[in-house]
Amino acid sequence: MTAVLELSLGYQHPAHRALRAYLREVATEVGVGLESVTVDLDTPVSAYLALDVRLPSHPGRDVALLWDERSGWAVAVETYSGEDLIVLRYLGGAVDASPREVSRFVNALRVGKQVGLTEPPSLRVPTGLDGLVLAPALVAA
Repeated sequence: MTAVLELSLGYQHPAHRALRAYLREVATEVGVGLESVTVDLDTPVSAYLALDVRLPSHPGRDVALLWDERSGWAVAVETYSGEDLIVLRYLGGAVDASPREVSRFVNALRVGKQVGLTEPPSLRVPTGLDGLVLAPALVAA
């Protein structure tokens, strides 16, 4: 199920509520509202945050933050042809990195620094929402 995060309130799984709170914190930290966030609750659980930034390496392309339960955070750019996004860098570290760490990652890429990983890390086995209940940072959110 894919939904705009702001409109997915009716879904009451505990991990969904925790994920929603976490994504709200990340969105606030990177300077976008919940209207810029969508979530896909199928396995692997994932999210998309449309950003209001441009990257020096891709000045004419829209930029997005992507999150999934396997690889954590990544920065990607939109294509001109409507194909899949082009992932540029993965944050790595932890699937539930702090909102401040995610913001620093985005800001470093905005100024042209080559931070993060070029290949997707495998930080955890995707389990869907039931397994996310066990992730301490998500449950605490």
